[in-house]
Amino acid sequence: MPAAAPPIAIERLVKIYKTIPAVDDISFTLAPGSVTGLLGGNGAGKTTTIATILGLTIPTSGRVTVLGAEMPRQRYRVLHRMNFESPYVAMPMRLTIRQNLTVFGMLYGVPDLARRIVELGEQLDLTDLLDRPTGKLSDGQKTRVALAKSLINSPELLLLDEPTASLDPDTADWVRGRLESYRREHNATVLIASHNMAEVERLCDRVIIMKRGRIEDDDTPAKLLARYGRRTLEEVFLDVARGRGIEREAAQ
Repeated sequence: MPAAAPPIAIERLVKIYKTIPAVDDISFTLAPGSVTGLLGGNGAGKTTTIATILGLTIPTSGRVTVLGAEMPRQRYRVLHRMNFESPYVAMPMRLTIRQNLTVFGMLYGVPDLARRIVELGEQLDLTDLLDRPTGKLSDGQKTRVALAKSLINSPELLLLDEPTASLDPDTADWVRGRLESYRREHNATVLIASHNMAEVERLCDRVIIMKRGRIEDDDTPAKLLARYGRRTLEEVFLDVARGRGIEREAAQ
């Protein structure tokens, strides 16, 4: 694998379920150390795109490479260098936090795993909870555990699906701060699928907006705001979702 291979490179990706295109000829490349927001309404193709990046879904056509490995055919080469987090994917409830992290750490072949779990417990304020069953945690605590799972192998590439969904503002802000710190300390590349526009504005240096399986726009948050003449990304998102951006460009 080339040393300078981009963290993610997608070339003309198409994924069709029966006769319905979930992803329709999209292409983009992520730079090392970047934080990119993947936006779009329900059915826009975000989840399918992430699934192909993880090697869980076989493309109908096109090419997806992660850290130089073609997915899913060569995923065994790079899975230990990446990770994924979503509050919608539950971990075994009867296992304690420590047991869950041990299982995932063994899957990733993490060296000195016991020390790594203690380290994450300290970083994510989980030390006093490590031996509590995961099913007896609050939503905020479960989110911190999911974040610990996603960082167990110190990934170079981190994929996040709604990382702060259902969290109160204080806990959500704390999680975003931890993500920012991890990205800086490890020069990690992060791809975030989110409906929280304020979160995307804070964390991301690039935003890709999808609609009906296609990429509708792709730029920095500042340039998107300027191009659409809006004050917030939420307003830009609504313009794209409702076709108002297209109407405005036609009028110009």
